Amino acid sequence: MKAHRSFLLCLAICLACSIGSKGMPMARMNELRCICISTETKFVSPKYFQNVEIIPKGPHCKNVEVIVTLKNGQEVCLEPTISWVKKIVNKILDSSKTAAPAK
Repeated sequence: MKAHRSFLLCLAICLACSIGSKGMPMARMNELRCICISTETKFVSPKYFQNVEIIPKGPHCKNVEVIVTLKNGQEVCLEPTISWVKKIVNKILDSSKTAAPAK
């Protein structure tokens, strides 16, 4: 009988927790793996860039990922080890350091 009460109490706690979660996912699936399946090595002129996103390596992916959104809306993954990509990334990082307000 004591085991039956414990089971009912555990069931009630589980139900209460599930009601409070409102069906929200624990994490998005694309955060658990690399975004870039393949990378581009051919030069793409920065004048066509609309946005550049740099994702550092971490538990989700062993590679640094450089994702460029072009002005036409196309997303391109660039190979971060290529020299011209390194220059662009360094330029972006340097400009973000100088843009930060001095304390």
